[in-house]
Amino acid sequence: MMTIIVIIVVSGALLLGALWGIYGNLSKRTEGFLVALAGGALMVSAILELIKPALEKTSIHIALLVVLIGAIVFTALDYLVKKKWGSSSGGGLLAAITLDGIPENLALGVALIGADPITVAALSGSIFLSNLPEAAGGAKEMAEDNNSKKKVFLLWAGTAVLLSVAALLGNFLLADVSEDILGYIRCFAAGAVIASLALEVFPKAFKEDDYWTGIATAIGVILAFYLNSLG
Repeated sequence: MMTIIVIIVVSGALLLGALWGIYGNLSKRTEGFLVALAGGALMVSAILELIKPALEKTSIHIALLVVLIGAIVFTALDYLVKKKWGSSSGGGLLAAITLDGIPENLALGVALIGADPITVAALSGSIFLSNLPEAAGGAKEMAEDNNSKKKVFLLWAGTAVLLSVAALLGNFLLADVSEDILGYIRCFAAGAVIASLALEVFPKAFKEDDYWTGIATAIGVILAFYLNSLG
């Protein structure tokens, strides 16, 4: 039951964010502030909830190499989306969320295996904080590019379903996988998350909210550390 609830909360953030971006009235400064806050929270979550547990149970050298591989894979795919396929606005952010979201949600599903509620809440809360404003900003840009609002929402809804399936697969199919493999999956996800923060999240936040981005990021870091300390 916890698995289903967490997946609904995390993926529901994409749906709520898309609705907010398409039909809501969100100022660009507010959007940028929230995106930076979410980025700070997700940065801490990637380190404490994904990389750190893996380092405790796997080879540190291989684990850190897998982090780098995750970042390289995301960067290459992000480059293809923006430079080769011509999507540098909301569509690029949608692709970014999908590309880092699949390993991220696989890791979330893995994290639910035998985890205590506070640990799960910290990771899923950070992902929720990240998905909500990112989906709002991406959907808003896509709608402003003269795309059908219904079509834009359906695209984000499809992404939410895809990421939900990834989390379910992580939880049910990887339950008997060795700790080493689970750790490497977490590290790959962390690498993708870190790359997405550098390429998508923080540049977008700074563009919209200028120097308040630094303060918002710090608030996100503080919130994430506080959530983690509860465990």
